[in-house]
Amino acid sequence: MQQYKDLLRNILQNGVNSDDRTGVGTLSVFGHQMRFDLKKGFPLVTIKDTWFKGLAVELEWFLRGITNVKWLQERGVHIWDEWADEETGELGKVYGYQWRHWETVNWAREADNGSGGYVGVVDQIKTLIDRIKTNPNCRRLIVTAWNPGQLNQMALPPCHMFFQCWVRNGKLKLQMYQRSVDSFLGLPFNIASYALLTHIIAKVCNLEADEFIWTGGDTHLYKNHLTQVETILDRDPIPLPTLQLSDDIKEINDFKWDMCKVVGYKHHGKVKAPIAV
Repeated sequence: MQQYKDLLRNILQNGVNSDDRTGVGTLSVFGHQMRFDLKKGFPLVTIKDTWFKGLAVELEWFLRGITNVKWLQERGVHIWDEWADEETGELGKVYGYQWRHWETVNWAREADNGSGGYVGVVDQIKTLIDRIKTNPNCRRLIVTAWNPGQLNQMALPPCHMFFQCWVRNGKLKLQMYQRSVDSFLGLPFNIASYALLTHIIAKVCNLEADEFIWTGGDTHLYKNHLTQVETILDRDPIPLPTLQLSDDIKEINDFKWDMCKVVGYKHHGKVKAPIAV
């Protein structure tokens, strides 16, 4: 995870002072990429403790298409609480909704006089898996959460906007684009979450999980995280753990958060920081 440290140092040294919607302010760079060879270990940040259960539960939540935080809370995960409706727990049409229930208008057929239309649903995850299995060389293996027509129906517009899969010679690479990233609190979660997703997709498609590629847009550090960043920059990375997935995961909908675990995860201690909302 030296490249994660290098990114943090780059932001500290070269980041531009920026105002932001939270009022906290950031140091920000634009356009950065990190590549993680999944054959060399599972990319769980080691220079601070990264909560694997939390990101695994969240990923199952995404894949189930759920948009209410009560499901997360029942499993001890509260990372979305700050954005949820206080009474209902709803977040609107966020990630999971777009992944599994993307709405599209299909016009009535001529036999129905062509009047009006109806809303169809695209299950992007199912479509992705089907395409990988039937046409692995396809260049359209994409899932997007950025739905311009429904951004106003989301408690928080998607930060990790879309991902693309690339299959060659029985190996799967996955690249995710993140328009905006809290590099201290959020990024370690995002890296591990999409690395886990890469492994899951590879498993159900009978492929080898080869590489996860993270690409960031506005890559920033909040100004109330700078002291914490200095703390972890003084720490040396520890060798990465390995990931184990249950053989009961045969289809994408089989996945449950407790069907995976990291083995040999050694890390430095937790470093707390406030969430900017």
